[in-house]
Amino acid sequence: MNGNHCDLLLTGGTVVSVDDDRTIYDPGAVAITGSRIVAVGPEHMAADWQADTVISCRGQAVLPGLVDGHNHLFQALARGLGEGMSIVPWLCEFMWPYSIAVNREDALAAVRLAAAEALRAGITTVVDNHYAPTDVETTLAVADVIEGSGLRGAVARGVVGQPTDIAKRRGQPAELFRYSSADELAMTREAMRERPAGSKVEVWPAPLNLTYIDRDLVRACAELAAEFGTRWHTHCCEGKGDAPGFLDAYGERPVRWLADEGLLDRATLAHAVWLDDEEVERVGAAGAGVAHNPSSNAYLASGTLRLRDLRRSGAAVSLGTDGPSCGHRQDLFEGMKQAIYAQRLASLDPGASRAEEALELATREGARYAGVHAGVLEPGRLADVIAVDLGGVHLQPLHRVVSALVYSARPSDVALSVVGGEVVYQHGKCLRVNEDAVSEDARSHASRLVRRAGMTDLLVPWQH
Repeated sequence: MNGNHCDLLLTGGTVVSVDDDRTIYDPGAVAITGSRIVAVGPEHMAADWQADTVISCRGQAVLPGLVDGHNHLFQALARGLGEGMSIVPWLCEFMWPYSIAVNREDALAAVRLAAAEALRAGITTVVDNHYAPTDVETTLAVADVIEGSGLRGAVARGVVGQPTDIAKRRGQPAELFRYSSADELAMTREAMRERPAGSKVEVWPAPLNLTYIDRDLVRACAELAAEFGTRWHTHCCEGKGDAPGFLDAYGERPVRWLADEGLLDRATLAHAVWLDDEEVERVGAAGAGVAHNPSSNAYLASGTLRLRDLRRSGAAVSLGTDGPSCGHRQDLFEGMKQAIYAQRLASLDPGASRAEEALELATREGARYAGVHAGVLEPGRLADVIAVDLGGVHLQPLHRVVSALVYSARPSDVALSVVGGEVVYQHGKCLRVNEDAVSEDARSHASRLVRRAGMTDLLVPWQH
């Protein structure tokens, strides 16, 4: 009898490792001890291991857990509203009134719901850009809910400070600017001390948007990330007018300013659609991260990311869902497919992106972006693993497993989610979450919140 012992052994599935050689074992096996993968290989490898728990994944694809590089979990209570608006009206007429009206109980109800949805969709890591409300107690409570559900990731605490001239010109409501810059930094520091680098769910500084946050405050947030050894997060050049507005106000483009100030190396930039050639190269040279949100960008008609250019430059490009109110589902299967379609439509080139690239964005590149030692099935990596059922008629006939996963699979096909070696989703249930109670609580909060925010006009059942 072999002396190798592991806690969990996954056997019989088609193991899509997404390693450097893009190895696929069909059938294969994955052995896990504690929070780490200890072995990956062909199915006969399983005979070398004695396991406390064995799970058969026959008829399933076993792959790294998906990474959501940009989300707003608190927006889950506003799903389906804000239809037919571009980014600035969407913010001013819908999202800002909503976010100002959200209280702690609303936010936590939304995060519980959204975390369960993420787990059911094969997402194992989420970067949650939380900005409603942002007091220390709520920020830490959001992190607790995310970790308590079984996910890993980061709460990127939205930092706003005092209104700039750009913010005033854009008509952003005064209620959004609740704290001074000094208070914002003090609260972020306090939250980061409670959840430092290396926590299962970290806290990162997140100046909300490069366009309208005071530049000194942005710089201070980047310095805070360097002090604590974390990344920092911001919205960047999502709308076509963002960079020109910054240029008019400061005489330079926002990403060039970040590069000149030496602030890019720990940056994770959400969207980054409207970058020029120099900015693309400088993002890559600094090894910065970009969260590509193709479904959100299509929903708001924001534009198409320069995906291949950014990847060639060296940037870590992750996929993001951008929250339940900006595309409506936390669905990175849809995100992978949409990422490919967006590139092909923008270039009129069917070879502009392929299924293999999209899967890399959702797994290994997402993990690199988030600073998580996961995203690949190989020994030593964190055991963040999912299994996807390949038996549905929408996946037949199964010729190429990667193409099937990217173009045809959907969240309902996820059969198993393991985070840090713990099974957190199996047999159609989140094992740490009472989904019925969470859904009922979210519905109750949502109905009150929409009215409190003065958004009942968005509830019209049919619009032209």
